Amino acid sequence: MPLTEAELRRRLPPGFGHARLSAPRHKPAAVLVALEPERGVWLTRRAAAMPSHAGQVSFPGGKIEPQDDSPEAAALREAQEEIGLDPGCVEILGRMDDHVTLTGFHIAPVIGLVPKNVQLRAEPGEVEEIFCLSFEVLLDPALPRRRRAVMSGRELAFYIWPHRDHVIWGATGEMLRRLALRLRGEE
Repeated sequence: MPLTEAELRRRLPPGFGHARLSAPRHKPAAVLVALEPERGVWLTRRAAAMPSHAGQVSFPGGKIEPQDDSPEAAALREAQEEIGLDPGCVEILGRMDDHVTLTGFHIAPVIGLVPKNVQLRAEPGEVEEIFCLSFEVLLDPALPRRRRAVMSGRELAFYIWPHRDHVIWGATGEMLRRLALRLRGEE
């Protein structure tokens, strides 16, 4: 079921709340969860040469820099740098709960509504590919799938979202799960 702009606004009213976590030793970061009505959420596959999370699927985003007035400003700046998204065409609806990663990042996921047929272009040094995960996948109550694996001697549980060309997991998989629960009315 494609979600219209009106339906997205109903399910994600402007300024909806979020939980801020305290993670003083983690690097503050922000990502833009860009929703396109009737289509889905925009994701990237990071360039293989990136210093962290190379080749992984992520939302556009990165470190919050001293010149950024807020996580929202950082997310918009990073999205412009990485995928050529004009900040002026993004309507910020709010933020989801902060997410702290095992790799040392404290992420503020910023929800933004982008226009239908938005034009994006990958910055080759940072992004290998831009693609959209459909609302049909996000709204499927059977998804995501929970997996377990041993990494660096620790057993971890995480979520995997199906996609024919990409493995979507980790922090991105968890933030997508939270978004899906909210869009399904389960949160």
